[in-house]
Amino acid sequence: MSRIHSLLETFRRDAIAGSVTGLMAIPLTIGICLMSEYPIQTGLLTVIFACVVSFITYLFKPGNFVGTPGIAAGLAPVLAMGIHLFGMQNMPFLIFLTASFQAIIWRYDLQKYILKAVPHYLVEGLLAGIGLKIALKFLPYTYNAITAHEFDIHNNDEVFVIFISLVSMLLFLYLFKKYKTSSPGVPYIAIIVLGVIISMYVPLPMLHIEPVPFQLLLPLPDQSTLTPMLIVKMVGYALMLSTIDVIEQVMSNAAIEKMDPLKRPANTNNSLLAIWIANLGSSFFGGMTNLDGLAKSTTNAMAGAITKLSNLFTAAVLGVFVAFPHLLTYLPEFALAVLMIFSGWKMIAGIFHVASHGQYAFMLAMFCGILVFKLGIFEGLLIALGLHGLITYIIYRHSDTSTWIIIQNFIKKFTDEIHPFSTETATVHQDDITGGLKYSSIQKIPSDKKSLTQFIDDWAYGINSHNVLNVVGTYDYQALLWGTFAKELREGHGNIKKYFEHLFELEKLHVEFESCEVRQYRDIFIQSGSYVFKYHNRDQVVSIPARYSFVCKKENTGWYILEHHSSQFPS
Repeated sequence: MSRIHSLLETFRRDAIAGSVTGLMAIPLTIGICLMSEYPIQTGLLTVIFACVVSFITYLFKPGNFVGTPGIAAGLAPVLAMGIHLFGMQNMPFLIFLTASFQAIIWRYDLQKYILKAVPHYLVEGLLAGIGLKIALKFLPYTYNAITAHEFDIHNNDEVFVIFISLVSMLLFLYLFKKYKTSSPGVPYIAIIVLGVIISMYVPLPMLHIEPVPFQLLLPLPDQSTLTPMLIVKMVGYALMLSTIDVIEQVMSNAAIEKMDPLKRPANTNNSLLAIWIANLGSSFFGGMTNLDGLAKSTTNAMAGAITKLSNLFTAAVLGVFVAFPHLLTYLPEFALAVLMIFSGWKMIAGIFHVASHGQYAFMLAMFCGILVFKLGIFEGLLIALGLHGLITYIIYRHSDTSTWIIIQNFIKKFTDEIHPFSTETATVHQDDITGGLKYSSIQKIPSDKKSLTQFIDDWAYGINSHNVLNVVGTYDYQALLWGTFAKELREGHGNIKKYFEHLFELEKLHVEFESCEVRQYRDIFIQSGSYVFKYHNRDQVVSIPARYSFVCKKENTGWYILEHHSSQFPS
């Protein structure tokens, strides 16, 4: 009996979560279709098909457990550019090629190599450039009025549209801040409902729907436009589409795994199975690319979803608007613009997370974003990758590393499996003879001229930004740590990493230094003093005063913490 009750409870939660996610997915799907220059009904059908495929593959090869698929916002300008380059008649073939490449990536588990070749901070820069394109694309919708053809600040109708757009954005931001951790779909639905109500009393530009017949056709290229050079371009373009799609899914899976109410691990390669099957199928009806979108997946998880069954209810909600497309004409353009501008801003804001990985990563990500915005996605990413490779080569050559060794190290990135104890400053390998673990330091940038104070500030910044790798990277690979909250002495990066992973479970944890003294003994520096750890416990700030000693050494390759002792002050 309890088994039946549990199944019914799961069904109830998935039904509610999927329905809420479906309502929230409608304006996002419409906005991405407009950005991609695809018919809206085609986009809705793509999401419905992807939801069904996602549920079916979940039954035997689950990727994640609460993610919700949708058309990829990050690929919207790429698809629009594809239409301009190849024509809409060739887009089904382009999507078919993309799905084929993704099938190869899935079959041979190549996603891990793609992530090694393309640094994540370049992806953040690429998405920021795309986010800026999306925000600027929808900005005119926030001031266009029915009576105006060009922007005129003296036009009362335009002033009113600007006013309600501004009020709607402020309301959205307020609701988003209030409900983002409990019911993230609320602000999206609220803005749509508000827009529909206002449009009943005030004439506003409304969404226009062009009816599109549903056709099942083989995804073949248009023979009248086909040339050998065009095929080569389409293959390269499909490779770019599949690569970006895969990277976005990997990044989404990492976030979805943390949101899972049952803390079930995600399997990215299984998620890629659902993606390429859905893309392959959608190419037969002229559909778009898909992945598990972070906004929709967050809504699904926070609304109480337990399994991918929720995806079927999302598909059912979208199906209503496919069956009755005239319902979409009640959506005012300004409300859609508010949601899409926010989505664009979220993509732009992602670049600021890169700052925790250092100035180089942040500057290169910014440069990539600017190139993507000005030149295009494909060109911007290639130039940024080329610049990254050149800078890396120059740094290695500056430290007298031969070109052959540089090439060998690059190839090794794609051949060696990374041990889970490895960090940014130490690689870990299992010895084939003894079975023990061998630790090797990774050389830091030789130009690291930081002072001890700046180095300790880096440690504190890693703590305050909750970046485990940055914190662990400040320690020598055989360092000793007796943490403030620890009950045992920890040695080596693997054990130190576990300590900080557990420490970062405290809500809003951060550290503030108070006083210190520094002593130097030849090449050993000891900084002792006091700091305060603070975290939130049920909205109450808890302060833990502590004393510390950092034993540090500066080598040619940079600073390292050899030993770190910390303990709470006696009460």
